[in-house]
Amino acid sequence: MKRNVLLLAGSQALLLTGITTVVSTAALVGKDLADREWLATAPQAAQLVATMLTTIPAALLMARWGRRAGFALGAAIGAVGAALAMAAILSDRFYLFIAAIALVGVFNGFGVYYRFAAADTVTEDYRSRAVSYVLAGGVVAAVAGPTLARWSRTLIPGAEFAGSYAVLIGVFAVATVIPLLTALKNPEEPKLHVRGRPLRAIAAQPRYLIALTTATLGYAVMVLLMTATPLAMEDNRHTFGLIAFVIQGHVLGMFAPSFVTGSLIARYGLPRILLSGAALTSLAVAINLSGTSGAHFWFALVALGAGWNFLFIGATTLLTTTYRPEERAKAQALNDFVLWTVVAVASLSAGALQYEFGWRVVNLGAVPMIALIVASALWLSKTDRTAAFAPS
Repeated sequence: MKRNVLLLAGSQALLLTGITTVVSTAALVGKDLADREWLATAPQAAQLVATMLTTIPAALLMARWGRRAGFALGAAIGAVGAALAMAAILSDRFYLFIAAIALVGVFNGFGVYYRFAAADTVTEDYRSRAVSYVLAGGVVAAVAGPTLARWSRTLIPGAEFAGSYAVLIGVFAVATVIPLLTALKNPEEPKLHVRGRPLRAIAAQPRYLIALTTATLGYAVMVLLMTATPLAMEDNRHTFGLIAFVIQGHVLGMFAPSFVTGSLIARYGLPRILLSGAALTSLAVAINLSGTSGAHFWFALVALGAGWNFLFIGATTLLTTTYRPEERAKAQALNDFVLWTVVAVASLSAGALQYEFGWRVVNLGAVPMIALIVASALWLSKTDRTAAFAPS
């Protein structure tokens, strides 16, 4: 059980190393290759759209063929995407770069199920910790991703960042092998003939709606601000080295709390953790609105990352209590399809908002979403205390 969690954490680390490299570089590459500045975040938006479109097919494929095969296939597609991204930069082809980053998004569409694979293979009392430990693989990515982007930025002379994607080919190749070493079994196979409740009945449960809302909006706020940050920093004449350092702090904020988030949920209950996540996200917005120095960007993105961690792990833990084993694939697929649809819109909006209206409007756009997260957490606290994992 714990060996599976460890291997899944390793897979998560490799995936997120690639995603963090994309976050650090894609908007800047897009700005150089695109005809119009507002299209700079289109590659990242394509990645998120591809993730969204992959979530349901990936869930269904893995329900039938097993998660080991699905995770290996996703990583192989990611390696192809990294190779095409390198080729796109070398040939100065913007739309090929968008397609390449979309393939990385396909890998992510499979990889989003690492956390569920961990939760599904452990005992109920260990679920929140298993999810936390898998996401803790992002701590490796926090160091590796921006460092890789910074080190390999000029690895191929005359083609900035092409070397970064060349290195990612190897990273994703390793990610193809690791799932094959796990002892994961297909959890759906014994019950493929059992249909379970209709999806609409599962999704109508208050706990499902709360989990979906808090995960989706928490992720959307994080992506909106994170995607716009490199562009805002460049507008304020900050160096790429500082941009990479800020992204590194952000990813550490996202995943370093994972070592304790599961324990905090067990001790203090889900509503308090979700409210804490909303408070940290609000703090990030407040810091961004107060200034544009390097310190402002760094502290804001660290707080934003920690807030996302509490919201995402809390919502994932809550979601796992809303379905039966035979309902797992469709319940998880609907959650991640909705989540990545909204996140893709947030990512594409980031560039347009930044260039048309500025950094202040980007941050103010997050406020209504944070308010809905708070309302959802309060709803959970009031109406579903038995599902809130109150202190024992």
